[in-house]
Amino acid sequence: MKKKSVEITIPVFNEQQELEKHIEILHEFCQKDLTGYDWHITIADNASTDNTPIIAANLAKKYPRISHFRLEQKGRGRAVKRVWSERQADFSCYMDLDLSTDLRHLQKLLESLQNGYDIAIGSRLAKGAKVEGRSLLRETISRSLNFLFIQMFFRTHFSDAQCGFKAVTKQVINDLIPYILDNDWFFDGELLIVGEKSGYKIYEEPVHWVDNPGSTVRLYSTITGDIKVMLRLLKTKPWIQRKKQSK
Repeated sequence: MKKKSVEITIPVFNEQQELEKHIEILHEFCQKDLTGYDWHITIADNASTDNTPIIAANLAKKYPRISHFRLEQKGRGRAVKRVWSERQADFSCYMDLDLSTDLRHLQKLLESLQNGYDIAIGSRLAKGAKVEGRSLLRETISRSLNFLFIQMFFRTHFSDAQCGFKAVTKQVINDLIPYILDNDWFFDGELLIVGEKSGYKIYEEPVHWVDNPGSTVRLYSTITGDIKVMLRLLKTKPWIQRKKQSK
């Protein structure tokens, strides 16, 4: 049987300190643990101004299964959506470069897609998850966003919209990406909301997650951006538009 193709996209912005080390860790993992898949890694550089593009290009030259994709505009969501749409793999994943989520969970995400799920996510808030080093402030904010805002306003069932560890099928990319407008930090949260409201099946994997103290995420601007996207979704309800167009 032909192996399923798997695209693993790593969005990066000014990551010259960690890029080479962490991509090589991921590459080694894929060689050992994803032998059942035709896997590929794309470093999706969204407008880095340091040596990230040079390091990424060198990695692409060194390893045949690694590519460097450069965008001149910032935006994690923009980068991931572009790569996913262009690669058209059977399964497409993305994860944060810091590899805070234990890579062993990637197999479970892919297996769930093989078994009929449409979207698979790592969750730090699901029963059985293990989280290390996360501050009380970040934990409180994360739970508040997921439970008080997302689940209450949209009546969804997934527990963690923000964990940077997700996988989707090709059908989800073709059907839903045109409706996902956010190009920044909440693009995957928007994908989950629109996906569940459209009837797609979501699998949650409780993950072992270790905080990266060197994270460049700006908490306040990220939260305000997330809330703006949620308010837009409450107003426009794109899943209703999608259902009408699919009839």
